[in-house]
Amino acid sequence: EKIAKQIGIAGTCAAFLSLAVNCIKGFAFDGVSVQEYLIEYIVVAITVLAVAVPEGLPLAVTLSLAFSSNKMMKEQNLVKHLDACETMGCATTICTDKTGTLTANQMTARAIYTTKTDFSCNDPAVTLGKFVKDSADRPHESTLKLISNLISIDTMDESTLDFEGDKVVGSTGNPTEVALLVLASDFGYNYQQIRNMTRGRSDKGDLAEYLVEGKQVEFSSARKMMSWAVPTENGGYRIYCKGASEVIFARCNHQLGKSNRSEEMDDESRLSISATAEAYARRGMRTLALAYKDLPSGVDFDAKSDSILNSDGSVALCVETDLVFLALVGIEDPLRPEVQGAITKCYQAGIDVRLVTGDSPNTAVSIAYQAGILQDFHFSVSADEKVAANLKPNVLMEGKTFRRRVYRIDDDGNKEFDQTAFDKIWPHLRVLARSSPDDKLTLAHGLNQSTLFADSRACQKLKQDDNISVFPDRQVVAMTGDGTNDAPALKRADIGFAMGIAGTQIAKDAADIILLDDNFASIVTAAKWGRNVYASIQKFLQFQLTVNIAAVITALVGSFAFAKTPLAAIHMLWVNLIMDSLASLALASEPPTEELLKRDPVNRSKSIITSRMWANMLGHASYQIFVVLWLLFAGPEVFGFDPGHLVESNDGLYEGSKKENSEHYTFIFNTFVWMQLFNEINSRSLEGEFNVFKGIFKNPLFCSILIITACLQVIMVQYGDKAMHVVEGGLSAEYWGISIGFGAGSLPIQQVINVVYTWGDKLLCLHSMRKRMTKSRRLSTRNIDADLRDNASNISGSSSQK
Repeated sequence: EKIAKQIGIAGTCAAFLSLAVNCIKGFAFDGVSVQEYLIEYIVVAITVLAVAVPEGLPLAVTLSLAFSSNKMMKEQNLVKHLDACETMGCATTICTDKTGTLTANQMTARAIYTTKTDFSCNDPAVTLGKFVKDSADRPHESTLKLISNLISIDTMDESTLDFEGDKVVGSTGNPTEVALLVLASDFGYNYQQIRNMTRGRSDKGDLAEYLVEGKQVEFSSARKMMSWAVPTENGGYRIYCKGASEVIFARCNHQLGKSNRSEEMDDESRLSISATAEAYARRGMRTLALAYKDLPSGVDFDAKSDSILNSDGSVALCVETDLVFLALVGIEDPLRPEVQGAITKCYQAGIDVRLVTGDSPNTAVSIAYQAGILQDFHFSVSADEKVAANLKPNVLMEGKTFRRRVYRIDDDGNKEFDQTAFDKIWPHLRVLARSSPDDKLTLAHGLNQSTLFADSRACQKLKQDDNISVFPDRQVVAMTGDGTNDAPALKRADIGFAMGIAGTQIAKDAADIILLDDNFASIVTAAKWGRNVYASIQKFLQFQLTVNIAAVITALVGSFAFAKTPLAAIHMLWVNLIMDSLASLALASEPPTEELLKRDPVNRSKSIITSRMWANMLGHASYQIFVVLWLLFAGPEVFGFDPGHLVESNDGLYEGSKKENSEHYTFIFNTFVWMQLFNEINSRSLEGEFNVFKGIFKNPLFCSILIITACLQVIMVQYGDKAMHVVEGGLSAEYWGISIGFGAGSLPIQQVINVVYTWGDKLLCLHSMRKRMTKSRRLSTRNIDADLRDNASNISGSSSQK
């Protein structure tokens, strides 16, 4: 709005200037009739004003936002408020939930300890089954089959998987059992086939009549385990047990060794299994142990143990004691495969990501480290394990600690937010564990209100001590949430993201954007489209202001020189249509590129028009003005046609006065329009890119508008006649070629501007560096040339002599 107002004021001044100069020149010096020429002068002034006022800017903004929101819908972002698109382009911080956003909200086996070997898969894109099978220490196939048999038999019928071919596409039942069934499937075994082919477990086909031979000992919270015994070929039974790791482990006295044989469990083995279970737990995993035992025929399944008790103190069954330890499985809600790449893109784009979760610190740290929110430098140098206890100060906080530090109690006993205390925490904070919805609200409020960026000394200290760079403007906060209690935080944040699948209706009502797939990667997509909105507006401004400068100066010079602009009112209105409506639609539809996520967030305190844009605008405007004025003043002599101001004059005072549309001015009009059309291609680039055609065919709308505009220009010039104020019969092929040639000249001019701007920028940097060196009398840390090094040596030598 500010830019549109400034341009409007400048256009109004130019229009009044045109009117004043024409009136003074015509009435005072040339003595023309006021009644006859006043209207013509006013029309010229209004034409200048119409071209100068950027009425297409609001249209470009609205079109860009509407286009982006429509495209974002197809990429799982339902935009409720159009301005949220642009705001997301400025985002500097994303505060995200864990469950369902970073993770898949689906329990999955991620680690297994079997045959005295630990297999921990840290790559979320690789399944545990594939990791184990591809490992150099891969267990024997019979071990994998035994694990798969145990899982398939010792799970409930209600726990099932849905397949499309060999791929699991859905599941029902207990999430923990589903995770185990998926593991068996990844090992290459079909749980349903194993169930159907196992006597005492199958309820299908010929084996169904033997189902009663199987013995199930159901899971209960008292026992924390489940068992299922099936008959074997030798007349006995094999009982499969699964349950809480500490319960099963306490009942084992043997384990399966690397040779795939049962070995007696010694103290070293017990310590190894216990340490692995603790390591899994520290990574936030739920641990389950798998064990089995071969029973003789005629065994009493109801016999009680003399020494072993269940978790609740009741006596354990004998058949569930003296087991053979088979495997320890670590199960977690895994990271979505695409999250790591999305968070990497966030950091490349200058966007901080903070995890806000109700989970325990170790679970939160495990997920944050896998996702890339936490990196090695966040941990103490001597830390071997990536756990909460080894993080540097303030990198992780629990909710209660966070609340205690950022709130102070006033004299009346009321809690009061302490922004100063908050500013000491937030640059370091990456994980907020065991947090409440109120903590989310506090975090959004504190980040948004922080003016730490204005404290240069504090920012410098953060950079020197912790290598933390603070964005030089207020933080723009994006917050995710799915619960009803998250609504205040979603409202307080600059951009609120609600979950489309798991989110409550109240959370969706409070949000600006709804993630239809509950996926963090979709937030990064929103950031990319948000930056593209800003870039599209910049592209349109770059194009429009170039036309403004060239058209207004051309109109003013023409009116000053001949009391008549070479671009007639209808010409100006057609240029205005190209410049505003069609160009706004073409440039607003530019698709985003990955390069947008390699730049820093948009600084809202800086001008939308960059120095590079000014260079492009002034460079192309200068070229266009030079061509038009050369054609205006030298064209008749060079190309041999009558001057346009004489041909179109109606006063009869000059030789050649015909009062008809001139070939001269038609030629100028055609050339001017073609320069705009080619410059529209240049305007797609904002950073001085060499290949201005890159990605042009990915935007069919842009290509279509360019072609349609070119065709309309041909029709208007050749057949417009008096309606379009062009010469009767149009232009010859020669003049068409020259017009298009001058238009195409905008392409190499862009490369000249790039080179000049680059060298000018380098010279400016060199001058600044020399000025700095002269002022400080010490060498810069940057590389400098030999002359500067010699000068520095002379300065140093002179100082030492003194």
